[in-house]
Amino acid sequence: MKSLVFLLLVTVASATQYSRCEWARVLQAYGMDGYYGISLANWVCLTQWESDFNTDAIDHDSDGSTDYGIFQINSRWWCEDYRTPGSENACGIQCSELLTDDVGIAINCAKRVVRDPNGIGAWVAWRSHCQYQDLSSYVEGCGL
Repeated sequence: MKSLVFLLLVTVASATQYSRCEWARVLQAYGMDGYYGISLANWVCLTQWESDFNTDAIDHDSDGSTDYGIFQINSRWWCEDYRTPGSENACGIQCSELLTDDVGIAINCAKRVVRDPNGIGAWVAWRSHCQYQDLSSYVEGCGL
């Protein structure tokens, strides 16, 4: 129990809420602009609608799975939270790793997600808010 409380405190203490342009620069530094043909504006739009650029965002889904972190990566398919039966864990990570300010882990998993046949369409928020939209405002004024 003590280790769980410690893990939760570390997770809360290391979470980050990015501004739009700050997050766009981080994504660019990690090579996300053009990764798998996906523009930086698409990534910024996706993460704004999924988590509002918050690394400690958590959302519980109706199917019993949970979405974690800035990309809202799902425990049924991409990470292991030990609560989601039949987790595929395709990224080979613990879901708790997606809740820290080490965004490299989340970015690497997001790269894995887009290599899946659904691509960026795996994210409902992207399909609902970003697909077929002019996304230039998501990187406008960021000096990129």
